[in-house]
Amino acid sequence: MEDNKNENINGVELTEAENELYDRQIRLWGLESQKRLRTAKILVSGLNGIGAEVTKNIILSGVNSVKLQDEKIVTEEDFCAQFLVPRAAIGQNRAEASIDRARALNPMVEISADTESLAGKNADYFEKFDVVVLIGASNSELLRVDNICREKNVKFFSGDVWGMFGYCFADLQEHSFVEDVAKHKVISKPNEKVKTELVTAAVQRTLNFPSFSHVVDFDINSPAYQKKLKRTGPALILLRTLQEFRETFNRDPCYKTRETDIAELQRIRNELTSPNSLSDSYFENVFAQISPAAAVVGGVLAQEIIKVVSKKEAPHCNVFLFDPDTCCGFIETIGLN
Repeated sequence: MEDNKNENINGVELTEAENELYDRQIRLWGLESQKRLRTAKILVSGLNGIGAEVTKNIILSGVNSVKLQDEKIVTEEDFCAQFLVPRAAIGQNRAEASIDRARALNPMVEISADTESLAGKNADYFEKFDVVVLIGASNSELLRVDNICREKNVKFFSGDVWGMFGYCFADLQEHSFVEDVAKHKVISKPNEKVKTELVTAAVQRTLNFPSFSHVVDFDINSPAYQKKLKRTGPALILLRTLQEFRETFNRDPCYKTRETDIAELQRIRNELTSPNSLSDSYFENVFAQISPAAAVVGGVLAQEIIKVVSKKEAPHCNVFLFDPDTCCGFIETIGLN
């Protein structure tokens, strides 16, 4: 399987202005990686707070183009974390309202908006991109689009933030990358005291990623996972509960109906697992999107996109979870061989 549809970068040359703008990045991850970024076409679907954070970071990295897709309108709730929309944009489409500030971040990146529904997009639409990022989507929509991306060999990411909790997921299918591995090299001569120096070598590696269906089907009640909860916390169970709420009500918990929504979250949790696995206190902070959480999770998600496009360094395998109780992030490996 071809790992990148735009792998032929030999004919890609950066302009003098691009070399100057991306100088520090080129020093960090190399010219070839920057050329890969220069050819990448990214779709970001869902321009809420974390969507804005992802958009900002990948635009600054110097990708070829970013399509902002969102059929929703700007509400006052967006101002908790969505910094691309101006205050005067209430009632306007979120993608269109974000485009001016997004373009100002990096005039060298082509940025466009799409206000049509994601549910109406077919396989031909997603095939145009190298990376598809879905934010704020239901499980059924995540499964549908991920299956299309697997068929069309498009890298797939999803992510979200509820209050102070967030996650991101990657389905990279078969992904090859270069990782710098440090090891000690003997530099002493024979019969001398052994002396070594630390050297770094670039190593080519390949990983096979599972689909999003493995996350949906993961058994959160298995003894092995329940045993881990004291160490990792119940963030994955919270994700399952929140996604089920979204699937059921076609929306997220809202501060305007706080008590009713907390009761529904408790009901869903009780249907999924034991109340002992996820305490009620976790439901107190899952309303709107808190800016620091959007910055952390969005930063991690954008970093993973840049790593995957540039083929530099090992990607996370395969679910990143940000626990609101500890304010710490960790990686949960699900369905990976």
